[in-house]
Amino acid sequence: MGRTDEQRNSQLERYREYLLILARLEFQSQLRGQFDPSDLVQQTLLDAHEKRQQFRGQNSGELAAWLRQILARNLVDALRRLGRAKRDIGRERSLEAALETSSLRLGSWLTTQESSPSHKAHSHEQAVRLADALGQLPDAQREALVLQNWHGRSLAQIGEEMGRSPAAVAGLIKRGLKQLRESLRNLE
Repeated sequence: MGRTDEQRNSQLERYREYLLILARLEFQSQLRGQFDPSDLVQQTLLDAHEKRQQFRGQNSGELAAWLRQILARNLVDALRRLGRAKRDIGRERSLEAALETSSLRLGSWLTTQESSPSHKAHSHEQAVRLADALGQLPDAQREALVLQNWHGRSLAQIGEEMGRSPAAVAGLIKRGLKQLRESLRNLE
């Protein structure tokens, strides 16, 4: 493998946690217990590596968008294999839009909204950093933070879903936020 291939692999690998967080945000409830989001992300990165010559983007934001499209197609394929859906282009586009929305939420968690291309690229970079930091959290803390901040669930709802008391969920969120801040400082 040449130096260029190693650089491309390294560049794609930077997006592993980002894609994993997006997969968990959007699809874990659909596939819980039947499909591992990390398998979906691994397939996405493998597909991206195999199709790297097709990527025509110029920056990290465009690369992230391309990877989200591949992730959406892989999810549709996974659902189809599980017998839940036939090929549906509208569903694929809907999943791509849902992933884009989650990505923007991820980026906006750290920044304010602006619409300039340079700001969007910066926002995608921050979303990747946040995903890396979220990936370092214990599963329960990450799940509680995601349910609260992305899905807008209350402490009681999160507690019911996770089988914990609202006070225990509040503790998970508090510890998760503290560790997340520390991780983000270390990633700078």
